[in-house]
Amino acid sequence: VAAQKCRKRKLNAILNLEEDVCNLQTQKESLKKEHSQCSKSINQIKQKLNSLYHDIFSRLRDDQGRPVNPRQYVIHCSSNGSVFIIPKHLAKSEQKQDNRKEQKQK
Repeated sequence: VAAQKCRKRKLNAILNLEEDVCNLQTQKESLKKEHSQCSKSINQIKQKLNSLYHDIFSRLRDDQGRPVNPRQYVIHCSSNGSVFIIPKHLAKSEQKQDNRKEQKQK
């Protein structure tokens, strides 16, 4: 009788584990689909942002009316919502300062 109960418990454990494996496989497939959809959305947003970036720079002019070179300048958005066009070398140094501030806060 004890051996029968032991075998029954073992069989139940195996069945539960098999059910868990099936559930996890279903969850994995669902997560793969979600990941794929998120990747597509991110790529679309990147394309739209890139297009917007080029559109903005195509309309910008300096003091003499010449187009602003997107290779030399970047669009910078501050935390208060202000938008600036700044030279790339200044943007890189500002990024480094922001990263240092974030690290100190952690």
